[in-house]
Amino acid sequence: MKAIHHNSPARGQYQILEIADPTPGPTEVLLHVTATSLNRADLMQVAGHYPAPKGASELLGLDVAGTVIGLGSAVTDFEVGDNVCALVQGGGYAQQICVDEMMLLRLPERLSFTKAAAVPETFLTAFQALHWIADLQEGMTVLIHAGGSGVGTAAIQLCRLAGATPIVTASPMKHARLKDLGAEICIDYRSQKFDEVVLAKTDGKGADIILDFVGGPYLEQNLHAVAMDGTIVCLGLLGGAGVEHLNMVRIVTKRVTISGTTLRSRSDDYRAALTADFRDRIWPSFADRTLQPVVDTIYDWEQVDEAHAYMAANANVGKIVLTIGE
Repeated sequence: MKAIHHNSPARGQYQILEIADPTPGPTEVLLHVTATSLNRADLMQVAGHYPAPKGASELLGLDVAGTVIGLGSAVTDFEVGDNVCALVQGGGYAQQICVDEMMLLRLPERLSFTKAAAVPETFLTAFQALHWIADLQEGMTVLIHAGGSGVGTAAIQLCRLAGATPIVTASPMKHARLKDLGAEICIDYRSQKFDEVVLAKTDGKGADIILDFVGGPYLEQNLHAVAMDGTIVCLGLLGGAGVEHLNMVRIVTKRVTISGTTLRSRSDDYRAALTADFRDRIWPSFADRTLQPVVDTIYDWEQVDEAHAYMAANANVGKIVLTIGE
């Protein structure tokens, strides 16, 4: 089979090369990959800042959508010809991949491969943060930073599905699209102080949950914007890890929970359990189209350089998808 290899973060350093076909283990299926999607983790891995977990594929790609073409000896729930998508720890930028059957989501009739490839990493990340970590409940207010990102657009929809109110920070050019997805309020993070807007819009109460991808530079404002007994979930450090000033009084007096998480490095059992819960509670909403994958742009995998440059420019709303060549 063929797969995309990367040598350095410089443009033009991606190559499509022949490698050995994978062989499924007893509980794995062999997938012909039709589409994968880009994640910020791919850019970080290419730059040398986010290596693959031990034992995982060194190839890029955390989402796959395709067709089952082979079965391990102990696979019971899937057959050759099934169309599926899955979250993987790497290896999505290839024509074939082996995936444990516990990680598979069977595609509804009307969900295309390109849209399905936009689901696993973003929606499972948002689902984990909102439901498993922050215990999202009806009536809550949720502040979502980087609202135009893949996880951000997923989180907006999951909030609405749960009867919660999403407030987002994003560039002004993305506001109209995010309001269409269900964002109640869009904040221009460049010209507005998001903590002041959140407090004003919630009559001083603040946000019950904050999903943060920025890190250190936002911590003080997040502590100002969070509600009593609120939860801040840190999903990334795009702005850096350093904190110049931290008012710990707000953490204590507001009884704030601050939680950090990554999904890629979680154990197989954890990721399988998360996927099973998502399959039961959330996946049916894709079949009836209550939830929609948000695809910004589709590239052929021979355009991987352009796709990565586009993601680095932070111009997308939702996911950037690669279709895999035959």
